[in-house]
Amino acid sequence: MTAATTSTAKNDRLKKRFAKWDVNHNGRIEKSDYESEARRIIDAFGEDPSSPQARSLIDSFTSMFEYLANKAGVGPDGAMSEEQFIEVAEAQIFQDGDSGFNRVVRPTIAAIVGMCDTDGDGEVSPAEFGKWLKAVGVESSAADEAFRTIDANGNGKLTVDELVFAVRDYHMGKLDVPLLGK
Repeated sequence: MTAATTSTAKNDRLKKRFAKWDVNHNGRIEKSDYESEARRIIDAFGEDPSSPQARSLIDSFTSMFEYLANKAGVGPDGAMSEEQFIEVAEAQIFQDGDSGFNRVVRPTIAAIVGMCDTDGDGEVSPAEFGKWLKAVGVESSAADEAFRTIDANGNGKLTVDELVFAVRDYHMGKLDVPLLGK
């Protein structure tokens, strides 16, 4: 894959991510949009919103928004346009390579794993993964295929590391699995 192809895929996927988070379709993403995704995941697992896993998930989405919003110059209670979101994601997540991705996105993926891991083994099973992806709009059949692709060691479970690499590679255009839904 060429650098131009990777850049185009990354930009397209960031636009799709923005559109998914812009829940009220006002052309801006606010903290409440990030919280809405966390709540969809919490609801998909039937979790009590006041549980430690649910609070961790909401806090991780909120922290990610606040970090990016501060870096974009709109502040933690502001809103980012699509252009601002793409620029700040590029600068804070992708330009620093793995360290940027780990700083900004990994805590949220770890919190998602904490929510999805209903059997407490520290990993995500195909059924748990399917619930997560369904909550964000991915069809079950596509979730099954994505799981098999992401399960790098073929053990039938996904670790935080496997999911971080998959989400990073997806957004970089290096992995073509449905992680954002329609």
